[in-house]
Amino acid sequence: MAGRTAMKWSKELTSSQVEKLIRAEKDLNKAIMIFDSGTAEYGNGYRHDHRTFRAIITKLVSANRFCAAEELLSRMKEEKIRVPENVFLTLCRGYGRVHRPMDAVRVFQKMKDFDCEASVVTYVTILDILVEENRVKAALRFYRFMRESGISPTVASLNVLIKALCKDSGTVDSAVKMFREMPLRGYVPDSYTYGTLINGLCKWGKVDEARELFLEMEKNGCSPSVVTYSTLIHGLCRSGMCDEGFRLFQEMMDGGIEPNVFTYSSLMDGFCKIGQSSKAKELLDAMIKRRLRPNTITYSTLISGLSNEGKVGESLEILDRMKLQGLKPDASLYGKIIHGFCDMEKFREAANSLDEMILDGVSPGRVTWTLHIRIHNRVLQGLCSQDDVDRAYKLYLCMRSRAISVEPSSLTALLKCLSNKDGLHRLSRVLDEMFLDGYSPDVPIWEMVLSRYLASSKGQDATEHMMDMVGET
Repeated sequence: MAGRTAMKWSKELTSSQVEKLIRAEKDLNKAIMIFDSGTAEYGNGYRHDHRTFRAIITKLVSANRFCAAEELLSRMKEEKIRVPENVFLTLCRGYGRVHRPMDAVRVFQKMKDFDCEASVVTYVTILDILVEENRVKAALRFYRFMRESGISPTVASLNVLIKALCKDSGTVDSAVKMFREMPLRGYVPDSYTYGTLINGLCKWGKVDEARELFLEMEKNGCSPSVVTYSTLIHGLCRSGMCDEGFRLFQEMMDGGIEPNVFTYSSLMDGFCKIGQSSKAKELLDAMIKRRLRPNTITYSTLISGLSNEGKVGESLEILDRMKLQGLKPDASLYGKIIHGFCDMEKFREAANSLDEMILDGVSPGRVTWTLHIRIHNRVLQGLCSQDDVDRAYKLYLCMRSRAISVEPSSLTALLKCLSNKDGLHRLSRVLDEMFLDGYSPDVPIWEMVLSRYLASSKGQDATEHMMDMVGET
C-alpha cells in the first residue's frame, strides 16, 4: 500500500486521530493514503493499532478489496498487534455479501492462528452465511462442529437452523417440529423465529399453517414486522386469497406498520392473477402517494395483468410511467404488451411497440433471443393477415438487419401478401433470401407467385428469373 504521497501531520500523531480520518474519508484511495502516511511516521514513534487497522480493513472490504484486506490482517500479526474478533467478522460478512461463503469459512478458520477466540456471534454469522447461500449440508456440518466446540444453542442459532430446514419442501415439517420443541428446551421463539417459519410455510404452499402461526405469534406477544406481514400477504395472494391478503394489509396499516414495495407488489400480483388489474392499478397509485418507488417487478406485474385483460392502452401508460422513473423495460415487458396487441388483432400497434423497443435499445441477447424471434414473427404474420404489406415488409427488413430469424410460416405469409398487392422487386428479394435460408414455398404459394410473375408487364423475363432461382436450389 506504499508509494502514495504522504500527508503532512501538523501535530503529534495519535491512532485515534488516524482512525477518525480514515472513517470520515469516503474516497478509498485517500483513506489508504492516510493509513500509509501514518505508517511513514513509525520512525517518529507512532504505531498503528487494532483500531486504525480495523478502520482501513473495513474500507477495503466495503470496496470488495479482499486480498488487500487479508494482507493487512497478516501485517497485524507480523507487527504483533492484537486482532480483535470484529475484524474477522468484518471480513466474513464481506465475503458473505458477495456470495463467497467458503472464503468466509476460511477466514473463520484462520482465527485460531491469530489466537482469537470466536464467540457465539461469529459462529452464528458463519452458519447464517452458509444457509443464505443454500449450502445447507455445509451449514448442518458447521452446526455439529459448533456443538463439538462447546458452543451451546441459542435462539439466534436455532433460528438459522429453522431457516435452513425451510429451504426444502421435504424438511419444512422438521422446521416446525424444531420450533415446537424450542420452549420445551428452554428457548423462547422470538419474532424472527415466527417470521422465518411463516416464510418457509408460505414458500411451500402451506398457507393455512402459516396463518395459524401468525395468530399464535400475536397471542404470544411477538409483534409481526413488515417482513412477516408481507410474507403472509404474498402467500395468501399466491393461493388466490387476495381479499384476505388485502384485509391483512389494512390491518397492518391500521396497526401503524408501513407497507413496503414488496407488500404492494405481492397484492398487485394477486389481483392481476384473478383478473382485477384495476385494483392493482389503484394500489400502484396508493404506493406512489406514500412516496414508495415501484420497481421493475411492480411495473411488470401490472403491465402483464392489464395486457391479459385486453387493457393494452393502459399498459402503455404504465410503461411510460416506468420509463419516466428511469427504469428500463426489458424484452419480456415489451413482449407482454406486444402479445396483448396481437391478441386484439391490433398488429400495427404491435409493430409500433416493436419499433419503440428497438429505440429503447432492447436488443436480442443470449437469454432473450427466442423471445425476440417469437414476438417479431407473430407481428409479421399478423400484419400479413391484414394485408398491411408496407408495414409487413418494413418489419421483415428490420428482422433481417438485426439477424432475427424469419420463420418459414412468416416467409410464406409475406410471399402471399406481396403476391396479392406488390411489385415484383420486393417479391423477388424475399424469394431470393428464402432460398438462401434453405426454404422453398409450398405448391399453392408457388402457383400464386408464378401467377403474379406472369401477370407482370415483364412476365417472360421475370418467369425466367424465377426458374433460374429454382434451378439453383
